[in-house]
Amino acid sequence: MIHISAEQTIREEKTRFEIQGMTCAACAVRVEKKLAGLPGVTAASVNLPGKEATVEYDAAAISAQQLLEAVNGLGYQARLPETTELAGLAAEQERGSRAQKAKLVFAAALSAPLMGVMGAHWLGIPVPAFFHSALFQFVLATPVQFIAGWQFYRGSFHALRNGYANMDVLVALGTSAAYFYSVGNTFFLRGDVYFEAAAVLITLILLGKYLESVAMGRTSAAIERLIDLRPQRARVIRNDQELEVPLPDVLVGDLVLVQPGEKIPVDGVIQEGHSSINESMLTGESLPVDKQPGDEVFGGTINEYGAFSFRATKVGDETALAEIIRIVQEAQGRKAPIQRMADVIAGYFVPGVMAIAIVTFLVWYLWAAPGDLTKALLTATAVLVIACPCALGLATPTSIMVGTGLGAEHGILIRGGEILEKAHLVNTIVLDKTGTITRGQPSVTDVVPLAGWTKEDVLGLAAAAEQNSEHPLGRAIRVHAQAQGIPLQPAEDFQAVPGQGLRVNVAGERVLVGNRRLMTEAGFDVSSVQQAMICLEAEGKTTVLVARGDQLAGMVSLADTVREHSRTAIGALQAMGVTPVMMTGDNRPTAEAIARQVGITIDNVYAGLLPSDKANRVAELRASGRIVGMVGDGINDAPALATADLGLAVGTGTDVALETADIALLRDDLRGIVAAIALSRATLRNIKQNLFWALAYNTIAILVAAMGFLSPILAGAAMAFSSVSVVLNALRLRGFDPYHAFRSEIGLPGK
Repeated sequence: MIHISAEQTIREEKTRFEIQGMTCAACAVRVEKKLAGLPGVTAASVNLPGKEATVEYDAAAISAQQLLEAVNGLGYQARLPETTELAGLAAEQERGSRAQKAKLVFAAALSAPLMGVMGAHWLGIPVPAFFHSALFQFVLATPVQFIAGWQFYRGSFHALRNGYANMDVLVALGTSAAYFYSVGNTFFLRGDVYFEAAAVLITLILLGKYLESVAMGRTSAAIERLIDLRPQRARVIRNDQELEVPLPDVLVGDLVLVQPGEKIPVDGVIQEGHSSINESMLTGESLPVDKQPGDEVFGGTINEYGAFSFRATKVGDETALAEIIRIVQEAQGRKAPIQRMADVIAGYFVPGVMAIAIVTFLVWYLWAAPGDLTKALLTATAVLVIACPCALGLATPTSIMVGTGLGAEHGILIRGGEILEKAHLVNTIVLDKTGTITRGQPSVTDVVPLAGWTKEDVLGLAAAAEQNSEHPLGRAIRVHAQAQGIPLQPAEDFQAVPGQGLRVNVAGERVLVGNRRLMTEAGFDVSSVQQAMICLEAEGKTTVLVARGDQLAGMVSLADTVREHSRTAIGALQAMGVTPVMMTGDNRPTAEAIARQVGITIDNVYAGLLPSDKANRVAELRASGRIVGMVGDGINDAPALATADLGLAVGTGTDVALETADIALLRDDLRGIVAAIALSRATLRNIKQNLFWALAYNTIAILVAAMGFLSPILAGAAMAFSSVSVVLNALRLRGFDPYHAFRSEIGLPGK
């Protein structure tokens, strides 16, 4: 027998922490490799635009503090967030952006005179000799080089000390070459100086960093809007007194009051009152939802009409809104497989660029412009500066951040970049019938009276007989009769006949409600209704016969009706080249009847399946070469969801769905599947555009710079533009509407 001590117990934990000082994709790759290589770490992912790392680790083998120390040892500043409050995190990001702006303003103020002198020289405008003075330029350029640009020296030192090179090394080498060459000519050699090149170069790089940070702030706009949904205060009843308290002070069990037009502060269950609530922030659905006592309400949703009180059940980080925000944040930090290519390239990119710069210097100094140290130095500097791999590092994560945030705004919760990438490949969608294509509960579809009886007679008898029944069909008959305004007569001597129906006395007469067997054994001739029953059952309906005394009165048919938008969504999937497949535990005739209603071909219908059978069928589809998405409720269909390439839960919003599904669709219809695939395809297109242009841009720019066609200043401006352009292209996704094809049905204007 093997004994495992308490010290050997595995305690899986996950932590997220901030990392300051990462400047390019090479930095992110280095940090990720360091974290992944630590003992006890099972997974590590570093998000460059988000400046954070997500690490899964064995807490028995390594601590969170040791993870931070490992990153700090690389020369970065890693720390756990000072606050778990999402609004606090947003404020911290804002402070970082302001600090970057202050550094830029400082550098720009000192570089402006140098830039003015250079521009005047190019344009032939006379400038006082004092401004041309090398000493004057030295005084202005030195603070820019060593105060505003100190971050590049610090980053270079830590990078080189740990045996790798990053963007800081490129910038520090390039600007230092121009600066120290100018210092030598100012105080010793009396040659030309290029202080303006070094200073303006640093300023342009800082400008690019600032614009990048501003644009990156917009990529998380979806999370910020979700954060803003929460009210700051709530009214609660404690000790029979109405109190207004800050939101963090609301406790589970508090009775909370909400007036028309107010935001609901936390999750709970209505105790008293009725209302209509706008839940679009959760589901993306524009129409308000009617609520009454016993119904759930969610923090951040808007109470549109009535006043009500509810009992708080989830507060703080436990609310549905907080869980959604947490899922989106985690998804934005998880990488898509397509990013691995960029990471591999980035790992070799900076050393490769340094080698190209050295070769460029030697070629120009020894062959292209023999003995011209200035030309060789400036050309090599341009190569170093323009080759920054920032655009490459930002190409994938920025698109994922925007895509997952956009999905959350439309009620599509995507668990990460790898899920987002996988969804666009899906070519087969397996749909569970009950509760997914259909509503999951029976309702009356037909009431057929026989000669001498009316529909009201038949429905009234059936409903009166079923008023004490808990069978789903019985409840459906009662609900339908009440909706028709038919009063229920008193019933007694209720007797259920297992597998057949029931017997009961209604107003002193015997009433039977059940199947053919019940009626035949009771002595009724059902031959006259046999053909009608067969026709109804061929449509997937369950039909019960109703008799009173010694007469058959008629039939009531019930069916699990198709959801309103199922056919539209399935048609849209087919138009996208995705094959819909239906699987159900129901019988074959019923399954085929539903399939015909929604447009699924009979060959793609699997009926009479157990949960394990569904998983086997999904495995067979995958084995045939299909990329399979499974849609279910996240509970009964768990085996099939786990077997599929992609698991989707539709319309539940429950904790189980949020925890188990790769994609949770909070809108309660199948159009969300179409929207999720459309969003995935749009995001992947955007990522590929970013990667193509980042790689093409860097490749072409290095060649142009090496050929001597770019000055270091133009190279710096071009480098800054490349990073910003990638982020701006990712931000175009914010204008994408995954529900565009359905907007008129949803009741929203088109775009």
